[in-house]
Amino acid sequence: MSLTIREAVPTDVPAILRLVRALAEYEREPDAVEATEQDFAEALFPGDGAPTTHALIAEQDGQAIGLAVWFVTFSTWTGRNGIWLEDLFVDPAARGVGAGTALLRRLAEICVERDWRRLEWCVLTWNEPSIAFYRSLGSVPKSEWETHRIDGDALVSLASGVARSPGPVEAGHDPAPR
Repeated sequence: MSLTIREAVPTDVPAILRLVRALAEYEREPDAVEATEQDFAEALFPGDGAPTTHALIAEQDGQAIGLAVWFVTFSTWTGRNGIWLEDLFVDPAARGVGAGTALLRRLAEICVERDWRRLEWCVLTWNEPSIAFYRSLGSVPKSEWETHRIDGDALVSLASGVARSPGPVEAGHDPAPR
């Protein structure tokens, strides 16, 4: 069986959505995927301008078995870009052939080739198999950082200037990791 890691192309969009839905199942949120093929096509392959999102495909014998969806970040401390790995997923039936490692290796190569300094991602704390896999490759958890998200009604409220519940504001507090 041959394993190939390659950049996604527009004809991969249905497979990307299939794998994202499988990831949602794995992460115990089967109904959470709102994205459509059109959403992925517009983000990955926009008609105008550069894409804001990128994807790698792990392919085995012509079948997409895994993906890595990522975007570029920037560190004010290093003055360099990096990669934020939004999702890494390998179909459970295809695990054990090295696709996950190969996808992460390619992302690391992109960072090194472009003189980018970081490859970062989040992992669910209950996902012990993935945590063990990532640590086996040399990743370390950054426990001093806490991931935050604003979405839904809170996002709309913030954008419209409507205050939710005021909280203490610390001088000099930077909520975004560098």
